[in-house]
Amino acid sequence: MKHETAIIIGVGAERGTGAAVARRFSTGGLNIVVAGRNEERLEKRRDEIIASGGCASVHVLDVRKEDEVASLFNKVEANHAPIRSVTFNPGANVRHPLRETETWLFEHLWRVSCFGGFLVSREATQRMAANGGGSLLFTGATGSLRGANGHSAFAAAKAGLRMVAQSAAREYGPQGVHVAHIIVDGAINGDKIRQGFAARAAELDAMDLMDNMLDPDAIAEAFWQLHVQPKSAWTHELDLRPWTEKF
Repeated sequence: MKHETAIIIGVGAERGTGAAVARRFSTGGLNIVVAGRNEERLEKRRDEIIASGGCASVHVLDVRKEDEVASLFNKVEANHAPIRSVTFNPGANVRHPLRETETWLFEHLWRVSCFGGFLVSREATQRMAANGGGSLLFTGATGSLRGANGHSAFAAAKAGLRMVAQSAAREYGPQGVHVAHIIVDGAINGDKIRQGFAARAAELDAMDLMDNMLDPDAIAEAFWQLHVQPKSAWTHELDLRPWTEKF
C-alpha cells in the first residue's frame, strides 16, 4: 500500500529546519521525500530517516526551474501518492548595503524564495486539492515583515513569498489545502550557527543559554502541529521566536 507523502524542499544540514521537519513528519507516519540541490546531503538525511525506521527518498532539483519542480511532483505522485504535505524551506540570507547589492544577487534571492515558492505552490495546491487536501507550509523570516538595513534583496524575496502564501491560502483553503506561512524570527541553533560562530556557540553552551536561539526540532514540531490542525481552526500565519528575542 502506498503511504501518504510529505515533500520537504530545502533540506541540507542535519541540524537545520528542513532536516528537522523531515524527521518530525517521518515520526508522524508519512513517507518522506527530501528535496534540494546537494545530493550528498540529501542522501545523508534520507539514510538517517531510514535508520530511524522511516521511509524516505531523495530528489535533486533547482526550485528556480519550472520543469524540475513539475518533475518532482510528477515523480512523487507516480511512486508515493497521495501527496499530503509540502514544506517549502529554501532561502539564503545575505547582508549587503543597498548601493552594493548587484542585480544578479537581488534576482537570485528572489528566484529562490519567491519565484521558487510560486512554482512549488502552483504544483502542490492543485494536486492536493484534487486528492482530498493537505498542508502547504512556507518558511518565512523576520525579513518577511520588514526590510532591515542591508537586507533589501532578502527582505524583498521573503515578503514576496509571503504574498504567494496568502494568495494560495485564499484560493485553495476552501478546497481543503491548509496553506500556512511560518515566520522564523531569530537565530536558529543549527549547524550554520555552530560552524560559522563556533566560539559564540561554545560560550552559550557553557552558560546553558542555547535556548536563546530557536531549536530546529521545536520549529519542526510547530510545522507538524499546523499539518494536523483541525479544519475548524486553521492558522495561516505563525511567528516563532526564542523567549529572549525582541519584537
